[in-house]
Amino acid sequence: MRKGFWKGAGAALAGVLVLAGAYLAGGTQVQAAGRTVAISSCLISGDKVECKVTASALPQSDDGIYYLFSDEVCEDGPTGNIVGKAKIGKSADITFDLDYDTKDSNLSRKFLVAVKRGSGYEQVSNEHYITNPEAAAKVRAVRLDTRGIKGLLPDPTYINDDHLEDLGISQVTYNIDLGDIVGETSDPSQPTTYFDYNGQRYAFNTAMLHAYDGPVLTWTQKGLSVTLNILNSEKALSTDLVYPDAKDGHECPNYAFNTADSAGVEHLEAVAAFLGQRYNGKNGWGQVDNWIVGNEVNARTEQYYMQSTDLDTNVNAYNKAFRIFYNGIKAQNGSARIYNSIDQEWGRKSNPGSFFSKEYLDRFNYYMKREGDIDWGLSFHPYDSPLYDPYAWYGLTQWVHKDLKTPYITMQNLYLLIDYMHQKEFLSPSGDVRSISISEIGFTSSFGDDLQCASIVYGYLQAAHYPDIDAFMLYRETDNRHEMESNIAQGLLDPNGNKKPAYDYYKAMGTADEATYKAKASAIIGQDVDSLIGITNFKTRSE
Repeated sequence: MRKGFWKGAGAALAGVLVLAGAYLAGGTQVQAAGRTVAISSCLISGDKVECKVTASALPQSDDGIYYLFSDEVCEDGPTGNIVGKAKIGKSADITFDLDYDTKDSNLSRKFLVAVKRGSGYEQVSNEHYITNPEAAAKVRAVRLDTRGIKGLLPDPTYINDDHLEDLGISQVTYNIDLGDIVGETSDPSQPTTYFDYNGQRYAFNTAMLHAYDGPVLTWTQKGLSVTLNILNSEKALSTDLVYPDAKDGHECPNYAFNTADSAGVEHLEAVAAFLGQRYNGKNGWGQVDNWIVGNEVNARTEQYYMQSTDLDTNVNAYNKAFRIFYNGIKAQNGSARIYNSIDQEWGRKSNPGSFFSKEYLDRFNYYMKREGDIDWGLSFHPYDSPLYDPYAWYGLTQWVHKDLKTPYITMQNLYLLIDYMHQKEFLSPSGDVRSISISEIGFTSSFGDDLQCASIVYGYLQAAHYPDIDAFMLYRETDNRHEMESNIAQGLLDPNGNKKPAYDYYKAMGTADEATYKAKASAIIGQDVDSLIGITNFKTRSE
């Protein structure tokens, strides 16, 4: 149920936007040289998969046959299994078995067309994935995100308190670390959970699973929509889930998922299916509506580490992992949404080892379009720059601009992202604007509670202003003492659990008390906060 075009800033950006379509077209043309055959769709139909093949020119062949190969994501070229054949022609339909949850499962594989030449096979088409994995799902859970965008990262310390109900929270976000949950259980009172998938058995740590089950079930029972962010921390380094070149000793909070070898790929496929099934709302462990694959994946050295510094290598590896989680989860819960994750560093690298979030997003979309478009969502973190800047409505001139050359996209110039995602090249397969989640955002109180209060009101109103924003998640319920050393105190509670003034301001948003607290925020700002929403009265300041 996506919305139509946002008209707010289109005219202002008309001369500035550089359409990703030019890049997409260029990429397609490069690939088409020598490859005149295209797989236009791969769709599940019952227990079969139907692939449509077209050709702009017929390829040379020794026997006049198209061979459809099914590769694991870590394989390249005609090296996997031949799953179907058809006579060479301008068009062909090739149907084969899905073989879901067997050793020959094609759910998360990529497909390509090859022809016989000499002693082997030569690839003549693009690669294409199944794009409707939800067709295999027996569950389509009723989503719980219909009450509004107001969200929070809860502090599990207070899970039995009434904070979420009192605040009027509709959505919650939480991190799940694969390093926690995979492997045998050391606690004999909680025997290992085994999961059979694609003909293999996988072990999950029951004690650690229950540490996630409890919160997810509690939030589900409260009627909250749950988003889980799938991470691969240093705890996963001893497993096959981490990309091999990421195990070079570089310290990072999170590491790239392993799409480089068959053991890692098969394990990821099992993890995706396991999580999708466990939290599909039908198994007694609660319901997860939304899944985020990785965290700020453009921040290579800081949040999603791979050794390679090449953008294409990094995005290609991430896209493969994204496909695995997308197809694996949606085949268990057809109504789940799957999001990528990028940060606010649109055109500036605070760390030279990272990538611009704009260039990462462009390349991600390019691969998705080229290999079979799916209904992916965008998770974005429009923090102030620097993170401890207390003026969300009044950014620093050197960092926050009105056009796409901006170093950062914050809540103040969020319209740039909204307009960017309205481009034709970024629309979903159904032609709609993709779901956009502000899955992480926060405002500091280190320079005054009043500034945090005003920033929260401003940020929430900005998000609510754009109909394409489906979630606004304040990053912390409780201040983090370590972050406070850097003047980042973004919680609604202080470290001792006391409510800060920001608590009441956020509580009022979306309620009958909103007008009262908007007036208070306006007094702090010195200007009507409503006049600052959208692109009106856009002003920045010098240091």
